[in-house]
Amino acid sequence: MGRVMLTMIEAFAELERDVIRERTIAGLEAARARGNVGGRPVVLSPVQIEAAKSTRTVGRSVVEIAGALGCSRATIYRALS
Repeated sequence: MGRVMLTMIEAFAELERDVIRERTIAGLEAARARGNVGGRPVVLSPVQIEAAKSTRTVGRSVVEIAGALGCSRATIYRALS
């Protein structure tokens, strides 16, 4: 009797998990249809990335560029690669 009860509980848990997954996917699709994009916001715009590349070729250091753009050195290195 215990195994039957455990199997029933597992079946309901799996059903609930599937329902949650379907609702999550539907919510994400609805958000995309409204124009919302998920994920982390972009720190540098394409114009700022080009400015960083041009000032790097002039000879400014990464620390100076990061200070001028208000971001971290890692962000500059990522943009330059």
